Amino acid sequence: MRYIAFEGVEGAGKSTVVRALAARLRAAGNEVVQVREPGGTRLGDAIRGLLLDGDSPMAPWAEAALFAAARAQLAVEVVRPALERGAWVLSDRTVYSSLAYQGGARRLGVEEVRTLNSLALDGTWPDLVVWLDVDAEVGLKRQENGDRIGSEDLSFHQMVAATFAALAEVELDRLVRIDASADIESVVDQVWDLVT
Repeated sequence: MRYIAFEGVEGAGKSTVVRALAARLRAAGNEVVQVREPGGTRLGDAIRGLLLDGDSPMAPWAEAALFAAARAQLAVEVVRPALERGAWVLSDRTVYSSLAYQGGARRLGVEEVRTLNSLALDGTWPDLVVWLDVDAEVGLKRQENGDRIGSEDLSFHQMVAATFAALAEVELDRLVRIDASADIESVVDQVWDLVT
């Protein structure tokens, strides 16, 4: 289990936990590759700008397809090579964000978005998904600057959270919930116990 993704609503603490876990793994002598979605490649970073910083109207399926395109490039260019050489890959967001945001909150359908991403990823899915569960309203208050998607209204983010909860109920072999309302050290300790 070396490909671990961190998920949750805006402000759940994903980036902070990824950094802390990466530091612990490196201190134990491991190579660690940190990635974020969308991004991590030249193409992915360009797509990230369109998805998160743009102000042009975007159809929900266009949004879903752009996320899948960035993810496909990241898998080919960064994730697979890292895994093949034995490195750990820690991802700040992954395909499960698309299932929750586009599939659930944008109402495209979780299974429909899963199909799109299955084609894009060609088998490169995380071994473990850590869902950092925090109330959507609390998470939104924590975020510093909302991007195009982070600035959606509370009901949108509540739907994202509800979709993560529904996924956790059925994907018991891959998706694990951790209460992210606890202090950060406690959260990191729980993740450490989970992955080592």
